[in-house]
Amino acid sequence: MLGLVDHERSVPAQPRQKRIYDLRNVERLLGRMGDPHRQRGTVHVAGTKGKGSTAAMVESIARAAGYSTGFYSSPHLHSFCERIRRDGQPVSRERFATLTDAVWPHHLDNAADPEAGPATLFEYLTAMGFQCFAEDAVDVSVIEVGLGGRLDATNVVTPEVSVVTPVSLDHMAILGDTIGEIAADKAGIIKRGAPVVVGPQFPEAMEAINRAAAEQSAAMIRIGDDITWEVEEASAEGQRLEIRGGERSHGGGRGGGVADAGYSIDGHAIAGGLESVEWPGRMEALRQEPTVVVDGAHNDHSVATLLATLSTYVSHRNLIVVAGFSRDKRVDAMVELLAERADQVIATRSRHPRSMRPAEIAQEFLDQGMAPDRVGISAHTGAAVAEAVAAADADDLVLVTGSLFVVAEAREAILGIEPETYPDLLPPDLR
Repeated sequence: MLGLVDHERSVPAQPRQKRIYDLRNVERLLGRMGDPHRQRGTVHVAGTKGKGSTAAMVESIARAAGYSTGFYSSPHLHSFCERIRRDGQPVSRERFATLTDAVWPHHLDNAADPEAGPATLFEYLTAMGFQCFAEDAVDVSVIEVGLGGRLDATNVVTPEVSVVTPVSLDHMAILGDTIGEIAADKAGIIKRGAPVVVGPQFPEAMEAINRAAAEQSAAMIRIGDDITWEVEEASAEGQRLEIRGGERSHGGGRGGGVADAGYSIDGHAIAGGLESVEWPGRMEALRQEPTVVVDGAHNDHSVATLLATLSTYVSHRNLIVVAGFSRDKRVDAMVELLAERADQVIATRSRHPRSMRPAEIAQEFLDQGMAPDRVGISAHTGAAVAEAVAAADADDLVLVTGSLFVVAEAREAILGIEPETYPDLLPPDLR
């Protein structure tokens, strides 16, 4: 399976959308498998910022309401098994292997079909997720888009509801040069007659989403308008919110709830699901004295939000940043924001083939005016985290950010997690 084309681990020579014209290939593959994606109870989530966290919250709420759940997400932190979850837990290695074997003969038939072709790794994993959820006849499937929306392999579902979280600039070589273009691509998940929940957006993103919803006769539920919230308490341990809803759905208090499409979720389930949700690597505190927080922010909008959130939730004296980025991101924009706040920076890299070299990252911080004695270099994430912790006082904050892959390796180093590694897929200088 790992021999399949993997767009996640490469920077394409030309935009991927120019090579993938439609979804017929993955639809043919799923057709050979008996169309496991055609199940009721699907929630489809796209967006630039917060789509994984939103999907995790939806799954947790559905589970708290007593429904059996499937959750398909990407990328993974430590193991491919994390991408396919049943009732909140990654499938076992044995189940993952069984699903791999179940899809393989259909993949070979598709690859030999002159009207189709071999699946990419993401398409293959997507088919495995659908197969798992169909076999188990789950009540609710939460499907996170991999990239974009319109031509993403997950966009073969007919959801009960679609979700578009905040859209900002990311994957511009693939999705478009403006927020409006990117939002139009992500709004491609909106299906005829299925309601869409839309997070707070820049005006040009909302315009594109409004247009797509109108074309599909899809009712819109706007967060910040139809659904509002007020933060009552906030700390590093969590927050207490009051959520106010519209006519059909609400759920801030214990008495609120949602009833739609044959599903009933009361306010207790909403509150319980939000209280118990776990989504590692996103604003996650891994230790104290010094505090170490990891967050997979990977564009400037996410970094700006992260820094604002830290100011609210985590008191600290000095900020030591462990920074690692993928080469295809707007690194200069992220560095500019981090350089304004950081007292010290350690540039590093993950094992991922798209990772930027630490020396190049360090130069970006120097170009922003940081003094050379405040910018260090470490060849590996684990070593960078150890260096940052050793340099920090008890009341300092160590922030690991810039890439979910760097965050994953920081978690492995601090929590003693054994990762899946594939030497043949590593960058040559890290093998």
